[in-house]
Amino acid sequence: MPVTVGQQAPAFSLYDSEKKKISLEDFKGKNVLLLFFPQAFTGTCTKELCSTRDNIALYEQVNAQVLAISVDSLFTLARYKDDQQLNFPLLSDFNKEVSKAYDCLYETFVFDMKGVSKRSAFVLDKNGIVRYAEVLETASDLPDFSTIQKTLSELN
Repeated sequence: MPVTVGQQAPAFSLYDSEKKKISLEDFKGKNVLLLFFPQAFTGTCTKELCSTRDNIALYEQVNAQVLAISVDSLFTLARYKDDQQLNFPLLSDFNKEVSKAYDCLYETFVFDMKGVSKRSAFVLDKNGIVRYAEVLETASDLPDFSTIQKTLSELN
């Protein structure tokens, strides 16, 4: 079932690139921007996440925590975060449970890869209610960041 605006966001706990277990519950009282991305070290993902890195002040100003999630291993994500100097947590959904819970998982991706996260964005308010949801079918498309930022600014 797709995650829709107005519903409680599915809870999760995942390991980040620093080998620390992070739970959505850890961010209660703070707005959250969840960005699912297909794979580290690819062109569109790097463009998206580096743009988020460069605009992190916009998210901090609206009390929002950015969390980026992919099915890459935490070891791959650690190298990627370091290489791109990303300033927000990268979470490994290696077992694909969270991508399934948010209904943003390709059954088959490029080169016959099975179970890769679709590029998606979810804005969660301070109570974990979904206020914006966008799941993109085409991996080369980017989320609507102007609408995401507008949604976040309206939550304050």
